[in-house]
Amino acid sequence: MNRTKHMTTLRPTQETYAELQHAYDSFNAELFGGELPECLITLQRERLTYGYFSAERFSNREGRRTDEIAMNPVYFAVVPLVEIMQTLAHEMTHLWQFHHGTPGRGRYHNEEWADKLESIGLMPSSTGQPGGRRTGDRMSDYPIAGGLFLDTCDKLLTQDFRLSWYDRFPTYPALLAGQQSYSLTMDLPENVATVAANTGVDMATDIATALSEGISAYPLTSKKRDKTKYTCPCGVNVWGKPKLRIICGNCGDPFLASICAEEE
Repeated sequence: MNRTKHMTTLRPTQETYAELQHAYDSFNAELFGGELPECLITLQRERLTYGYFSAERFSNREGRRTDEIAMNPVYFAVVPLVEIMQTLAHEMTHLWQFHHGTPGRGRYHNEEWADKLESIGLMPSSTGQPGGRRTGDRMSDYPIAGGLFLDTCDKLLTQDFRLSWYDRFPTYPALLAGQQSYSLTMDLPENVATVAANTGVDMATDIATALSEGISAYPLTSKKRDKTKYTCPCGVNVWGKPKLRIICGNCGDPFLASICAEEE
């Protein structure tokens, strides 16, 4: 195969951003009545964060400004697609509030934001599950059964929509997030419940290899301050040098690695 021709045909950058833009346009029309302005969607590997909104983060040479919605590709392969779409809608709600409401101070998700999120079919929750707080600094959400969000997702995901490209080396916390997703406990339409990336042996092999070799989506930035956290499936955690191969004395299974940086 001609590798250059193959890569030119795929155009991964164009494909990836076209898919995210299509989802943004669909949500803007169906969830926000077309009120939202255009924004710049980026891919960012922010630690333990599905995504974030940054108001007027970018500017062009003519002085025009635009907002940023960042999506974390570490989760694309291991989290149900509906949850990736939740992240996009969650950040779009921040964008709506910046232009049409009154944002909370700093990272605080206030009542206005919570009410708007609930109105589009997502229940704000500090735990990502029923029973969590509706407001706070670190917030998640879950789909409301029969709500507008799931109805819109059902339409979107039956149009051959997908996220074609995914990070081959997700962190162990990302894997856990996928396994513990509240959406997995819900009775969702088949298309809504699918995983974002291609499922199958190739993806599973990539992930297993990355974890067994201590590969992380987050590079080491400081030998003195960063360390590797190893977690056993039975719940035991230990810390040590990168690329250690450790067997759990309790259950006999190997520990899986993810980079863990100390708080500053």
